[in-house]
Amino acid sequence: MSLNNMKIISPYVGYSGVPYTFEYEDADSFDQLPYDKCRQVYAVCFVDNKMLIVLHEQKNHWGLIGGTIEEGETFEETLKREIQEESNMEMLWCKPVGHQKVVDSRDGSFIYQLRYVATAKPYGPFESDPANAVTEIKLIYPTNYKEYFDWGEIGDRIIELAKELVVDIKR
Repeated sequence: MSLNNMKIISPYVGYSGVPYTFEYEDADSFDQLPYDKCRQVYAVCFVDNKMLIVLHEQKNHWGLIGGTIEEGETFEETLKREIQEESNMEMLWCKPVGHQKVVDSRDGSFIYQLRYVATAKPYGPFESDPANAVTEIKLIYPTNYKEYFDWGEIGDRIIELAKELVVDIKR
């Protein structure tokens, strides 16, 4: 499958009330992005034919698995570590889907959040996240994700592309 390089721009108000603009763009590589501006990596992660979602207890919401890039890590190393820490699963495969430029509307500063599709398999049962950020995991049918979270047009695009890309590797 080839990406059509779709771009979506959406306003967003953060949990602290700060206004942001999200500028999402499809991408099959993140090489063009400045590493120091890339801060987070998240994935639509599949285990067999189900999508892995995690409960972030502090914010009391379900979402995708992932987190902050630690100094010296590649994006894939971050994703692999986050999948293991937050779900006790081994990442088997991953591919970029797109990136989201998060622009602070107050001063124009920005960071990038990277979005992947991944596949994983359990090492064993989920017990706890070492950072205590994730308190529960679920495997759901991808068509049911809006029962848990709704990220509007950008979220719909990320999930749609991820479903298509994961089907492509199974062929």
